[in-house]
Amino acid sequence: MSQPSSPSPTSEQPVLEQNAQKDSYVKLAMRNMVRKRGTSVKHFVMTSAGLLAVLVGLAYLTR
Repeated sequence: MSQPSSPSPTSEQPVLEQNAQKDSYVKLAMRNMVRKRGTSVKHFVMTSAGLLAVLVGLAYLTR
């Protein structure tokens, strides 16, 4: 009887490379976030305030 063929190593290679690239991107983003802590906090606060303003504005217009 013939044995079922195992997956070829070439088909697994792109998956491993994608995971390595994704991990390195995440690590780089985390490193930047820690290094530029003040900027990250400022952008988070500005985004939150903007989103809150949009929601309050929509609630006011549609009351």
